[in-house]
Amino acid sequence: MSISAKTVSFDDYTMWVELDDGRTLGIPLAWFPRLLHASPAERDQCRISYSGKGLHWDELDEDIAVDGLLAGRGDMTQHHERVA
Repeated sequence: MSISAKTVSFDDYTMWVELDDGRTLGIPLAWFPRLLHASPAERDQCRISYSGKGLHWDELDEDIAVDGLLAGRGDMTQHHERVA
């Protein structure tokens, strides 16, 4: 079975990803520093790929795979000692 994203929303500390199988993932923004430091308007510019397998923000240069979220992986592009 292939799981894909239906919607993406945010609160102050969490990205919420609703999946097509009925689950909703709550991902700490601290896992993705670009999203953590982005404005609410920038976060809202998320584009879900046609397949639902990827999340993309053009202005933030951020790409997130749904499979990575399901596996519990955060930003893999660089090491962050401190996010705050």
